[in-house]
Amino acid sequence: MTSAIPPHTPGPQVRARTLVRKPKLWLVPTVLSALVAVGLSLLYMGGILNPNDNLHRLPVALVDEDRGTPLPGQREPLGKQITDRIVAGSSDDSVHWRRLDRAQAQDALASGEIFGALVVPEDFTASVAALTTNRATVRPTITVLTNPGLGSLGSSITAQINQSAAHQASLAIGKQLAAGTDVPTTRLLLADPVAVTTQVGHPIGRHSGLGLTAFYYTLLLVLGGFIGGNLVNSGVDTSLGYADSEIGPWHSRYPTVPIDRTQTLVLKMLMTAGISLLTTTLVMVATITVLGMDASHLPMLWLFSYCATVAVGLGVQAINAAFGGIGQLVSMFVFIALALPSSGATVPLEATPGFFRFLGLFEPMHQLGAGVRSILYFDARADAGLARGWIMIAVGTALALAFGFAMTRYYDRRGLRRLTPQPA
Repeated sequence: MTSAIPPHTPGPQVRARTLVRKPKLWLVPTVLSALVAVGLSLLYMGGILNPNDNLHRLPVALVDEDRGTPLPGQREPLGKQITDRIVAGSSDDSVHWRRLDRAQAQDALASGEIFGALVVPEDFTASVAALTTNRATVRPTITVLTNPGLGSLGSSITAQINQSAAHQASLAIGKQLAAGTDVPTTRLLLADPVAVTTQVGHPIGRHSGLGLTAFYYTLLLVLGGFIGGNLVNSGVDTSLGYADSEIGPWHSRYPTVPIDRTQTLVLKMLMTAGISLLTTTLVMVATITVLGMDASHLPMLWLFSYCATVAVGLGVQAINAAFGGIGQLVSMFVFIALALPSSGATVPLEATPGFFRFLGLFEPMHQLGAGVRSILYFDARADAGLARGWIMIAVGTALALAFGFAMTRYYDRRGLRRLTPQPA
């Protein structure tokens, strides 16, 4: 069924040392390797080096529950003064402070809309006022709420911002209180009177990788679609006789099947959709059953995972059909190189340069990651990213089909055959 390449080619054999001196042989791989190396370095390192300096409108809630009577000489409770001072002091647009009540903040945490919250309790003004009397029983406290479902780094950055804001508020309050006493010991105790406690605002499972399982699971789906699509592409081309099969020293070619580019793409896309059923199921079995990853809404997770893998696989097939030999490199940049640093999973998009925030608007890993994160951590809420994930899967699939078949039909109409058929 195969026509083997003869073991020896007639005529004199060319030596490697002769070819290595030819500049043209070096040109294309050298230029491509250099461009890929520089591009990957700038993409991956450029997105993570300065998360604090690149902060742009990181969403954080301010919750003022203070209902105490204003201190003598003041017109507002301390909670209102603190939250006003925090908002007024955020002039660099690095943090987007959202004034919410406690129920709204809890809902925003549960939907992944905010990275954390700073909560001033109801008795805050009263507990501060008691510090200057003999009625003080507890230290005034401001609570910092975190949201680990949005990633450990994002949660950590938000906690630091909230703790710093609470500490500055404590120093300002201490300065006001200390001004009313001349006792050195009292002034020292009142210098930093407010305690800051940190609590988890929206807990996730213990086997959730500190909020990173959504990212790595999404990466598995994208890699499954990317690698599976390329394996189908090369396997079909080999089986149809449009590419050589080389395994170790064995080199062969199958008889060429007379088929146009459009029908070849149909075959590859159908096989991609079929094989993705297996890969998606195995990914879930390996991560959830074998490794014990915390996951709920399993039917929804499987369906979303399958559709995500198929969308990526179809995109790979469309790009390979359009670009031919360099299609794998192009699809690698589209689905891996550009997608990883703009995913917003390890480093929040709000803590990356503007270029990566722009990529996050359409790069597949960010959209798919939001859907997976919603299913794993936020009870599969549509407003937690699941709706956007489904929309982008549909858009990506439609674009892959439209682009792929538009290019293959164009090539077929122009009579651009892939190669001259080989005899059986």
